[in-house]
Amino acid sequence: MRPEILFPLFAPVTSLKGVGPRVAPLVERLAGPLVRDLAFLTPTGVIRRRPMTAADAVEGEVGIFRLRIDRLIPPHKIGAPFRLRASDDTGFVHLIWFAGSPQQIERLAPRGAERVVSGKVERFNSEVQLPHPDHILPPERADEIPAAEAVYPATQGLTSRQVRKLVLAALAAAPDLPEWQDAAWLAARGWTGWRAALTAVHEPTTEFDLSEEAPPRQRLAYDELLAHQLALARRRRARQIEPAPVIIPGEASARTLDGLAFTLTGAQAQAVNEIRADLASGWRMGRLLQGDVGSGKTAVAALALADAASSGFQSALMAPTEILARQHHGRLAPLLETAGLSSILLTGRDGTAERRRKLQALLDGSAQVAIGTHALFQDAVRFDRLALAVVDEQHRFGVSERQRLQAKGDPRLGGVHLLTMSATPIPRTLELTQYGELDVSRLTEKPPGRTPVTTAVLPLARIGEVAKRLKAALDMGAQAYWICPLVAESEASDLAAAEARADDLRRILGVEVGLAHGRMDGAERETVMADFADGRLPLLVATTVVEVGVDVPNATIMVIEHADRFGLAQLHQLRGRVGRGSKASACILLYGGGPDGILGETAKARLDMLRHSEDGFEIAEADFRLRGGGDPLGLKQSGFPAYRFADPIRHRTLMLAAADDARMLLDRDPDLVSERGRAVQVLEALFDWRTQRPGID
Repeated sequence: MRPEILFPLFAPVTSLKGVGPRVAPLVERLAGPLVRDLAFLTPTGVIRRRPMTAADAVEGEVGIFRLRIDRLIPPHKIGAPFRLRASDDTGFVHLIWFAGSPQQIERLAPRGAERVVSGKVERFNSEVQLPHPDHILPPERADEIPAAEAVYPATQGLTSRQVRKLVLAALAAAPDLPEWQDAAWLAARGWTGWRAALTAVHEPTTEFDLSEEAPPRQRLAYDELLAHQLALARRRRARQIEPAPVIIPGEASARTLDGLAFTLTGAQAQAVNEIRADLASGWRMGRLLQGDVGSGKTAVAALALADAASSGFQSALMAPTEILARQHHGRLAPLLETAGLSSILLTGRDGTAERRRKLQALLDGSAQVAIGTHALFQDAVRFDRLALAVVDEQHRFGVSERQRLQAKGDPRLGGVHLLTMSATPIPRTLELTQYGELDVSRLTEKPPGRTPVTTAVLPLARIGEVAKRLKAALDMGAQAYWICPLVAESEASDLAAAEARADDLRRILGVEVGLAHGRMDGAERETVMADFADGRLPLLVATTVVEVGVDVPNATIMVIEHADRFGLAQLHQLRGRVGRGSKASACILLYGGGPDGILGETAKARLDMLRHSEDGFEIAEADFRLRGGGDPLGLKQSGFPAYRFADPIRHRTLMLAAADDARMLLDRDPDLVSERGRAVQVLEALFDWRTQRPGID
């Protein structure tokens, strides 16, 4: 239950004066439905005002002037502004309005009156002008004009100043909360209490006060990160005390290991040991296996599948696309068969009789391993003794989809263990953000025999030369990808489009060219990609739909047009489609540059990093640094939580500290019954992380 002290903050915005039926929807769209949402709406700018005279007015700055009103000059033609001439002892200042009426203006500033006026200074024909001044007040009310004023986002029907008034009303409703941080710890960082920090955020006087580095913002960011990390840690603990089947390696595990064509790397062996420790614990596993392209995640997963079968249980491996599911089955089925294990492939294209046979094999337990797509969690699918779910390319599935697969287990056996896999290496900070409730195993090595990919960076002007070399390679039996950023020319005139490029390459190269993009029917796209995977197509022109889930060892060439328009992590994932066999491979990054054809500094740094490194974790760290602010790794699209004060990139050290603090706090006080523990529960409820599901359950 929410602590009573937070009731004022969790009241609806309609409880604030001035928020009626008309205004409430506008406020909710801008900030949210609660008073707390307004209190957490941070300023986007600050207006700084200083006293000026007509003689020393500085263009572009906001000045406060003491003026005598001279006369109103009506517009001389339609569309011209109203001009109110005023003066001080040093010269004239003209107040300008492009809307309004003479009566309104004269009520504000009658002729002969003295007024204190503030506005942004402009100059026109050497005249000092204040277009639409923001304050016009009698001298006795001059102190109502603030020297600094926070600027808030506006929306249609609500000005920034109206939003500011509502934010201040919400701030006034914020109670003094019990402190959850140690006073000495706060003082050492120059941080104030929570209430003072929140107030300071809404009272900026400089641009620095708006930044992520400002002490009040850092205090609130740390609180938010701590609340999030506590919620994740508590969910992890809840999982770790949920009973689950005990799975230990057996004879089938040993035969599966012997059937691998290579020796496990040190990182693979460590990951296998970590997974086996989880499976043997008797408590539900929730682990992320994170590894670069080609690091051998599938081999690690195969041993986990064999372990489950060795202990008399079933397992399921779910992939986001049919082609990837078929590739997994094509690799794993023979390996599992040599270990005496039966597996089935379940997809949406199975015929009625074939599907009935497969479902019966799962139900009676004769199939120990199921590999498939979303078809695995359909209502008709029932397992005999499901104990382990493996989810590949986990970011392509929603939380509910993973839960539906796990729900196929028998509650009498306990919870279903979960192993998720990701081929996108991410920095530790973002790992904590998205996967903080999971245990993580990292594969930082690649199995021997992987051929390095030679990466070249060339201007688009050399595209003809690239096409000529590509034709020679295709004539020798090679396969290649050609990546375009768009589907059709109409999307952007200056970028390559997949449809047009496919036509060009068919004509120039004289070969059959496949086309795959996100607008195609899913079945049609899968057919094209399957034809390419089976060697029936020498060249595949595609958008980024091939970023994950395609494994074609014979494909040795990757051409990426307008590579400067792609993110670093995305380029690395695309490059990872080649170099998957023993043949020498190459990736050509064609850049267009800006309007002048010159690469920007950030784009140049991205392409240079790709040219010099194939280490996905090193590249992820570089991507992390280069992106700076904004939406790191497409957070909104990737299921990352939406923070109010914290920035996972700029506050990375705070994130790591908050994760450590959360673990230490729960180690000392698991039930949060101490004085600090009770205060921390208020913090969790304040940010409402316990009711959100930002990560994987």
